[in-house]
Amino acid sequence: MPDLLQAVKNVVQSFIDDEPKPPLHIGEAMGCWIHVVLCAEIQVQTEAGMNSTNDPELKKALHEAVKTFKSQRDQLTKFMLSEGIPLPPLSESKPISDPNSVPLGVKLTDSELANSIKKKISMTIANCANASSQTLRSDVGLMWAEFLQEHITYLFILKSMMQKRGWLNVPPLYYTSDTGR
Repeated sequence: MPDLLQAVKNVVQSFIDDEPKPPLHIGEAMGCWIHVVLCAEIQVQTEAGMNSTNDPELKKALHEAVKTFKSQRDQLTKFMLSEGIPLPPLSESKPISDPNSVPLGVKLTDSELANSIKKKISMTIANCANASSQTLRSDVGLMWAEFLQEHITYLFILKSMMQKRGWLNVPPLYYTSDTGR
């Protein structure tokens, strides 16, 4: 079965390919600049996290996050260069290392790693939504929609894994006064 979101994207893309593309306004450029920095920094931090865990399921989830952030970083970098937006200085990728050689005082637990990436994904969702709300160009809006969809999909999968493992930090339940609790 074809991906419904991809089908919608293809239809929308066919309409916006013929639209004139005025220069980006400062809000659109700033949204790109901030997101490319977020992607680069979170990618590097997640790579460091991959070097701290032996859990295969968590390592796979972190690898998927790195892949997504790298893809978005590369797509945005190419777009920014084509639009004449200067690139910010970005951190370099981390080499792969043995999780068993990470000192205990530095090494994060699997729960800490999972909750950290969950917070970072939530931050990028907020950034994408904010940038999307400021954009005027349809091609840029479509890019933000694609990024949002990728992050939201990943977050659902991550939270399911975290809940299964007991890693999801949940605030206390709220009970109204009329429930008698």
